[in-house]
Amino acid sequence: MTQDSRYGDRLAVVTVTYFPGETLERFLDTLEKATDREVQVVVADNASTDGAPEKAGQRENVKLLSLGENLGYGTAANRGIAALDDSFGWVAVVNPDLEWEPGSLDALVEVAQRWPRGGAFGPLIHDQDGTVYPSARLLPSLGRGIGHAVFGKVWPGNPWTREYRQENAAPTERTAGWLSGSCQLFRREAFESVNGFDTRYFMYFEDVDLGDRLARKGWLNVYAPSSSVMHIGGHATKQASAKMLAAHHVSAYRYLADRHQGLLWKPVLAVIKAGLKLRLKVATRKES
Repeated sequence: MTQDSRYGDRLAVVTVTYFPGETLERFLDTLEKATDREVQVVVADNASTDGAPEKAGQRENVKLLSLGENLGYGTAANRGIAALDDSFGWVAVVNPDLEWEPGSLDALVEVAQRWPRGGAFGPLIHDQDGTVYPSARLLPSLGRGIGHAVFGKVWPGNPWTREYRQENAAPTERTAGWLSGSCQLFRREAFESVNGFDTRYFMYFEDVDLGDRLARKGWLNVYAPSSSVMHIGGHATKQASAKMLAAHHVSAYRYLADRHQGLLWKPVLAVIKAGLKLRLKVATRKES
């Protein structure tokens, strides 16, 4: 697969905001040194009232797309990409609580040009203390997903979590089952070929689902650690942590249910739903 003639070679960045605060300014400031290319930024805002998206929209290369309500991450990202004309063939979808390393976006584009079948490209993501986040993972199969969900918090070193998160894998350029949605560069042809993010996912698992659907279409999800970014993390979700916990569990069930359809799977899915409900109850109690 090669770059679709329908799309040009211009580069855009879409970021979805929900009360981003001062992180958005730092995001935009560091983006200036992340690439030598001209970049169009689209801020797809889910009804923030902190004034940060409006301030960002005053910048020359930033377009503010006010959505008027909180539509969730995937839907907002889709709207942001749809606002771009066909001259943009490369689109990075990135959380606003992220800071770019110098040259990091150019490094992603460089990797993308080496992988003509690559549909999504993810950089090495590290926390503020330098800890590398396991952002290139295997897809959560039924057994792997249940093992991680049940034991991930109480037994972090369990074999299902280690396999799923690929934490011990060397940070080398390779394909992955899916890439963290906090920062991905998409070949627009690939993104549009699967109709973008599934809008049924309000928050969480939209990146897992997208990675799976891209692969089913013959595209590759490529981990590109030659590019590095820092993710502060959790700024928006702190606004409604209980709601986000619930969304995470709903999305987890949806992902598994979509891939295990038919009468034979109904008893298994019923057990999974009950288990996720119990897990949410325990997690919510800890949050309160």
